[in-house]
Amino acid sequence: MPALCLFLAACSSKNETDSVDTHQVITPIVKDIVYSSEYVAEIHSIRNVEIRSKVRGYIEKNHVDEGQPVKKGQPLFDLSTSEFEKELQKADAVYKNAIADLKASEVELDNVKLLVAKNIVSGAELRVAQAKSEALRADVEEARANKDKTALHISFAHIKAPFDGVINRIPNKVGSLIQEGDMLTTISDNREVFAYFNLSEIDYLNYIVAENNKIKNVSLRLANNALYRHEGKIEAIESEFDPSTGNIAFRARFPNPEAILKHGANGKIIVKKHLKKAMLVPQKSTFEIQDKLYVFVVNPENVLKQRNIIPQMRFQEFYVVESGLSESELILFEGAETMKDGAKIQPEPVEPAKAMPLNSKD
Repeated sequence: MPALCLFLAACSSKNETDSVDTHQVITPIVKDIVYSSEYVAEIHSIRNVEIRSKVRGYIEKNHVDEGQPVKKGQPLFDLSTSEFEKELQKADAVYKNAIADLKASEVELDNVKLLVAKNIVSGAELRVAQAKSEALRADVEEARANKDKTALHISFAHIKAPFDGVINRIPNKVGSLIQEGDMLTTISDNREVFAYFNLSEIDYLNYIVAENNKIKNVSLRLANNALYRHEGKIEAIESEFDPSTGNIAFRARFPNPEAILKHGANGKIIVKKHLKKAMLVPQKSTFEIQDKLYVFVVNPENVLKQRNIIPQMRFQEFYVVESGLSESELILFEGAETMKDGAKIQPEPVEPAKAMPLNSKD
């Protein structure tokens, strides 16, 4: 009889053990991670200016074509100058007359000085002669200024490139009448480009206080989703937030040796960020109840206990846990949606690095 009791007890114990299912468990990974955030960016040439006419006239000659690279000082357009040339001739004649009148007054002044010295005329006549000479000298200066102004108008009729760049759209062709201030074309210097992108106030503050904020390098994803081959560098932040969006603009500079990037293009700036001592748990280890995130923690008796955790960030394969879990605790690796609080399991530890591989995309 005692032997039979022992046999039954052993069988009962064995059945009890067999009824506990084995489940994989894992401890959170704590490590420094690098992740990326993308922001919509607008591409601007480092110099992009409108070429506008400073004078009125007809386009007589167009020296360039749309999309053509040009050098600083290279002729772009010639406007008609016949009207200005006639005005210059007139201004030159007025200038020469003013000089002749001045010379005559200076001769007269010298004569008056001799007469005053001989007491033939009074000093009052000398002062009148001097005043006349000064007035005529002012006329000469005015005539010279008018002549120079007209000559300047002629120079304005010959439009040249202000810097090395590429010519853009030319809306007016040869023969078109151009008014003062009309746009002839635009020119872009694309050797380098600026990429402007906006950060929210939270992202801005995180960037400023981060230990790695001195790392200014960023990448650019083009509109076709290809990664631009050259890295850029953040070099400026605006001084105030846009009240309508709550964002603040950053500016990054990119080299453009292949001239791939053009003024007005779009892309996405990729900013790498560092998170130190982040506690990571796999997404497959979590489940949601009423918009709250939970895991099953395995207690020392191998019993599952439902635990609410607060995520800091969510990535493709894992969560960064802000609170609710310690790095030494075991959690159920997967299958949480089929388990119940208080269930007993036979834990089978899984190596965290194999269960939750971290790649550069995360």
